[in-house]
Amino acid sequence: MFILPILAALGASFGWATGIVLAQWPARQLGAFEFTRIQLIACSAILAAGVSGFGLWQTVRWEFWLSFTASIGIGIVLGNLAMIECLRRGGPRRTELLLSLKAPLVGVMAYLWLNETPSTTDLLGAGITLSGVGVAVFFGSDERSESDVATGTLAMIAMLGVAATSFQGFGFLVMKPAMLAGTDPIAASAIRLLGAAFLISVVALWPAKAFKPQAVVTPYLLGRTILPGFIGYGVSSTLLLYAFATFDAGIAAVLGSLSPVLVLPILWLKEGILPRPQAILGAAMTVMGTSVIVLL
Repeated sequence: MFILPILAALGASFGWATGIVLAQWPARQLGAFEFTRIQLIACSAILAAGVSGFGLWQTVRWEFWLSFTASIGIGIVLGNLAMIECLRRGGPRRTELLLSLKAPLVGVMAYLWLNETPSTTDLLGAGITLSGVGVAVFFGSDERSESDVATGTLAMIAMLGVAATSFQGFGFLVMKPAMLAGTDPIAASAIRLLGAAFLISVVALWPAKAFKPQAVVTPYLLGRTILPGFIGYGVSSTLLLYAFATFDAGIAAVLGSLSPVLVLPILWLKEGILPRPQAILGAAMTVMGTSVIVLL
């Protein structure tokens, strides 16, 4: 009975790790803005069709429209743009490790905004996570790996990663009142994606060079762009929701946060280059820190 939710949570981690590796090439081809725009439009359409099919729109509490708006603009649009730019400059391993900072950063925001005081173990877990990210990002790079070659300074990559994590964490946290009021999480995700797709499409009408694709969008490139988005927004999110609903939420959260570790063997299989010990140590520390926050 428990094997299915365990496999679902592990599958979510594997999906996010796979998606970030698959996203690197099309993101570098198209640029952060066009890559994000295509993913949001395609994935919002897929998710909206699913919500309509299951009749979940009636669960939405529209009185929280301001929370939806903030979550769309900051959490998805700004968060995804920063994440994709971090991926383009720093590669999938650094991006996944920086995104693992979401737990401690959300804890700080919850303390400042909702007066949720972190426990001693929460602070210990945050410290371990921060240390692990620092070790892996600043000391674990391997220039033999094509995916590890940085096209920007480590300081800029770290800044983009922290910004992406902060924006995305805020986007989830600001939705908490609407979720507590009864809004179905899948319907909420569909609204966030639809709003973000509309907003970024309007911005794309502005005739600025930064908003134009950096390469010709061929059918192959389009497919390579949509695939990692579907894996992340559709498959992985759905698997983790199932695990949360049918298993212990703390264990499911830990099993669903293993992408910084899983991305290492995926890159190893893809490129045939064993990650440096510092990268492996840093990834293990980020998972250990997340485990301390969630389980203790």
